[in-house]
Amino acid sequence: MNTVFRMLLLTVLSSLLLACPATTPPANTPAVNAGKPTPKPQTKPVKIALVLGGGAARGFAHVGVIKVLEANGIEPKIVVGTSAGSVVGSLYAAGYSGFDLQKLALSLDQDEVGDWTLPDRGFIKGQALQDFINKNVKNQPIEKLKREFGAVATNLKTGQGVLFQRGNVGMAVRASSSVPGVFQPVNIAGVDYVDGGVVSPVPVKYARQMGADFIIAVDISGSPNSGPITSSKDVLLQSATIMGKTIKEEELKQASVVITPKVGQFAADDFDSKHLAILEGEKAAQALMPQIKQKLAALQKQ
Repeated sequence: MNTVFRMLLLTVLSSLLLACPATTPPANTPAVNAGKPTPKPQTKPVKIALVLGGGAARGFAHVGVIKVLEANGIEPKIVVGTSAGSVVGSLYAAGYSGFDLQKLALSLDQDEVGDWTLPDRGFIKGQALQDFINKNVKNQPIEKLKREFGAVATNLKTGQGVLFQRGNVGMAVRASSSVPGVFQPVNIAGVDYVDGGVVSPVPVKYARQMGADFIIAVDISGSPNSGPITSSKDVLLQSATIMGKTIKEEELKQASVVITPKVGQFAADDFDSKHLAILEGEKAAQALMPQIKQKLAALQKQ
């Protein structure tokens, strides 16, 4: 009887053990698929250019634009400037931040960049401006600057625009800023050059030439003056504005975004309103920042 009972008990226990699930999966059980993480959409690298137009003392507005671009993480790889735009652009390309530029601008005395002389082919030599730029870029040539830089000037003999991308920064800026009748033409390698604004007030096409995908242009030239024109200086500036208007409009069509600071109220030689011009640059850039970001994002997805 005991033997029968033990056999019955073993049978029951064996049945219970076989009914229990295995504590480890069989060797050929496939691993659970956790799923691959969704890859982030890749963005295409976009080469951004900042194009700074001419406008004499109104060029301080460029500093405000640069401050806002930096605050929003927008970093141009290419900088192209005409006249006042080449002055600010060269320093920015050399590594100056927006705040560095503002500090330099507010401390700038007009006499530091204006070396007046007896009228020859202009009232200002331009050597002081050249020396000022070279000193502040530590005498580096254009090709050694931290950003790709180009200064636009006009060949006085042929009337063709020229983009300086190599050599002496100060001399290129001086050529780009030599307003006819005010500055003496600059002779480089036997060729006389004057202000780039004569042929390219806002040099967008040169930024394309340098390989830009996305161009932020800054136009500080203003509209022709509707008020009284009472001096020879007023006549000269008004004539330059009128001549440049049509050229500028064609150039700006090629820009991705055009920032237009409200600086028309400032005279071309108004160095006393520097801080106000900088503020107008900030306001104009900030107003267009949503558009800039939207267009950049769309281009990066293409």
